[in-house]
Amino acid sequence: MNEKILIVEDNPQNMRLMEMILRAKKYALLKATDGKEALDIVVRERPELVIMDIQLPKMSGYEVTKRLRQMPEFANLPIIALTAYAMKGDEEKFIEAGCDAYLSKPINTRELPELIAAMLERKDNSNQNQVGGGGQIGHTNLGQPSKF
Repeated sequence: MNEKILIVEDNPQNMRLMEMILRAKKYALLKATDGKEALDIVVRERPELVIMDIQLPKMSGYEVTKRLRQMPEFANLPIIALTAYAMKGDEEKFIEAGCDAYLSKPINTRELPELIAAMLERKDNSNQNQVGGGGQIGHTNLGQPSKF
């Protein structure tokens, strides 16, 4: 596994924890600590998946996700929302913004890599099932939005 994953997190402890979990799974990691940096990295590096904290400096995770979804090349980029403040109705907000799944903090160290692997597998299957030459894949709901 050498898939590139962008972790967008402004809390250093959470960033280190996710790095440890995902490096053990052999993912190539990119890191951003604010929304503007995240947007720049996605456009420049084109990761296969993004873990997006919602509460970020400079630009919120909601805003970054909405902007990415407006760009055709990132319409199917799997994005996992990450929040410490999961409230009733938040799942709908995350999905409306364009996230494919969400996780609440504290991070479950077993379920995070399982969710990532499942989302990447579904993305790969969607790409392989693309019909015709050069057409875009329609938005695929990578399974039901997940809360672990």
